Amino acid sequence: MNLEKEIIEKLKTLPEHKQAEAIDFIDFLQKRTEMQEQEKWGAFSLASAMRGMENEDDFYTVDDLKERFHD
Repeated sequence: MNLEKEIIEKLKTLPEHKQAEAIDFIDFLQKRTEMQEQEKWGAFSLASAMRGMENEDDFYTVDDLKERFHD
């Protein structure tokens, strides 16, 4: 039996209110997966945008700041 069928068979054995909880958990897993994918793409996008900049000269120093914030 494949995993999908096993999940469905087990789900059928639960009372309806527990099936609703299972749906809520599946929704949570889907959203978490989507967020993780977005984070991966965000990191990839930033890394792609910054590629090659690590070897550029520093044009500004801390002395060029007009304001400094201290803890």
